[in-house]
Amino acid sequence: MTTYLIIGNGVAGNAAAENIRKHDPEGKIVVFSRESWPFYYVPALPSFLAGDKAVDQIILHHQSWYDQHRIDLYLDTRVTQIDAAQKFVETDKGERFPFDKLLLATGGNSFVPPIPGADSAGVFTLRTLADADRIRQAAAGAQTAVLIGGGLLGLEAGNGLRQMGLKVFVVEFFPRLLPRQMDAAGAAILARQMGDMGFTFHLGAKTQEIAPGPDGLTVNLEGGEKLKGDLVLISAGVRPDLSLAQALGLDIDKGVKVDDAMKTSREGIYAAGDLIEHRGRFYGIWPAAMAQGAVAGAAMAGQAAKYEGTLPSNVLKVVGIDLMAAGDIDADGKLSAVVHTDSAKKTYRKLVIRDNLLVGAILLGDIRGSAEIQAAINKKTDISLLKGELAQADFDFKRLK
Repeated sequence: MTTYLIIGNGVAGNAAAENIRKHDPEGKIVVFSRESWPFYYVPALPSFLAGDKAVDQIILHHQSWYDQHRIDLYLDTRVTQIDAAQKFVETDKGERFPFDKLLLATGGNSFVPPIPGADSAGVFTLRTLADADRIRQAAAGAQTAVLIGGGLLGLEAGNGLRQMGLKVFVVEFFPRLLPRQMDAAGAAILARQMGDMGFTFHLGAKTQEIAPGPDGLTVNLEGGEKLKGDLVLISAGVRPDLSLAQALGLDIDKGVKVDDAMKTSREGIYAAGDLIEHRGRFYGIWPAAMAQGAVAGAAMAGQAAKYEGTLPSNVLKVVGIDLMAAGDIDADGKLSAVVHTDSAKKTYRKLVIRDNLLVGAILLGDIRGSAEIQAAINKKTDISLLKGELAQADFDFKRLK
């Protein structure tokens, strides 16, 4: 009987465990998690923060799921050492667990830039349920918050704080919001809508210092502006958690290097999710981590599984506004694009084209056609006969098939 150990209980770890069990009904599967809760939907943390959802509503796999799949789950347990030669791991509780196959699915940690005062009381990051719980407690008696970072999770968290009644100031280093998902024109429309909701933006701004004082925190910007906040939330992205991988001496660049089967440079050790680099690319997105975990699990169980990459795409609501961003959004305007804007409806649509192929898209406010657009990007559909019609407001995206 094969023994599989999985370090990390996020989307990659759960997808791996599920696929191991699918291909190996008898093997022993053990999952270690640093957290107190089973697998939950991390993008829903802002909804929990705002009080819109309870913990039970964002948990995806309750304990019963692990029992049903005969998976041993160890919560509040940190793996502190891996002996690759003797094939065992040791936890912070002093227990040792042997393995035949091991998966590193430790994910990432919130990145905190080297800002003086970032370690002050009242300064938070949001990556886990425990983080969200601490922020909720601090926000209960607060009136203002400064959000450093204008990315997806940050804006959603900021909206959660706004819904709790706080005035929210957003500081973003880039000159536009959502720099990975939006170009300047689309981001400007989103910023106007969020401004109408009560957000205040400081774009193209860099934080110089977070200064604690008797009446809260002051965020000093390099331009000389001072923003007062009862709490500060830093949302500056995620960095891979490489501590165990480094101790193992694995090949690492942007993340842990893996092949198409999610194998690392050490025999019997695999990696998947937000800590890996595949074919020179680091994804750091939920769909990629899920696909990588599924491949890792199947490969660990002896299947000929192969990961080919993931189309970067998001279909979601940002502060209640529908958004779809996929592929190459061509933020620098180097490619050909078909753009349709409706100021009255506050919608923006951009379709990016290269060599008669659809290679990227942004849909804001109206995500009609998002599934067909993503399929056309994936399939490399020739759209040469449709280019003249794509700008029409009522274009039927089913014609992309």
